[in-house]
Amino acid sequence: MNRLELANNAHEKGYNCCQSVLAAFADRFDIPEDAALRLGAGFGSGAGTGELCGAITGAILALDLISGGDMSDPVPAKKKAAARARAVQQRFAERFDAVRCRELLKNQKEETSETVRALGLTNHCGVMIVTAVELVEEMLKEEA
Repeated sequence: MNRLELANNAHEKGYNCCQSVLAAFADRFDIPEDAALRLGAGFGSGAGTGELCGAITGAILALDLISGGDMSDPVPAKKKAAARARAVQQRFAERFDAVRCRELLKNQKEETSETVRALGLTNHCGVMIVTAVELVEEMLKEEA
């Protein structure tokens, strides 16, 4: 099963958008999957406020957990993380014209990517989750 399917399956089991993205990359973390799921538990529905989409938050957390930089030198690590977080949000906004959960839900722009069609996704949050996983994979390849 690929990461897109893992994320979609996690969401179908009831995990929120952030948790579902994290679950797709759990094999890449230095922490147990259960801990990653607990880490993302409060970030669904824009951290309960309708603000930053939980799928985006999950993408940022996944990138940081996988290749967050050298924490013994925090200034460059923070700069790298902030630049990466901005890049994820920008790429997401290019596809959906928004990054806030409440705006995404209100203005459900139809996504017709090959992956969305292949998985047969019609659930709006499922589309956001799969997109976030795609962005993480894309950015990890660019950083390699």
